[in-house]
Amino acid sequence: MSANLSKISKRAHGYEYRLILMRHAKTEAENQGGDIERQLTDKGRKQAKRVAKALKSMDLNPDSLVCSGAQRARQTADRMLKVFGDKPEVTYRKALYDQGLQAYIDVLGSCDAKVHTLMVIGHEPTVSSAAHWLSGSDSKRSYVDAIELGLSPASVALIASNDPFSDWDTGKQFLIGLFTPKDCE
Repeated sequence: MSANLSKISKRAHGYEYRLILMRHAKTEAENQGGDIERQLTDKGRKQAKRVAKALKSMDLNPDSLVCSGAQRARQTADRMLKVFGDKPEVTYRKALYDQGLQAYIDVLGSCDAKVHTLMVIGHEPTVSSAAHWLSGSDSKRSYVDAIELGLSPASVALIASNDPFSDWDTGKQFLIGLFTPKDCE
């Protein structure tokens, strides 16, 4: 399934609040420092930059970016920030690496209402779980089915609502788009 980024962008701008959930980009298989220290590969660095350029072209530069404390997620964010510039306020949270779905719920619950486009960079299977948990029954079925299979590296789930993030709850928002780095070429 190939994503139409212009259609996703148009849908996204029909809502006041937009959440960009992203799995970190492609990484090395292992690292002597353990899983938390795994690094991006050359392909992963290219994926992160490609996705950032696509988001920028869709006018979806985040107001705030919350990133896992794992090295691969931090490197993904660093590559993306080179495209986004100084706009997003960046926060790193180790909890996005090791605290599961609750860490994502905590990010939303503590988000200021002035933030209209929030990006969270994390890990599988939690990114997909969060997207599935947030998506309402009005979400496109093929997107929900894809989320259930999990996101590949550097893939994005875009969820939206007219309610501030701190008011988001199970199954109340709309999963309005999914895309991979290949869709951004």
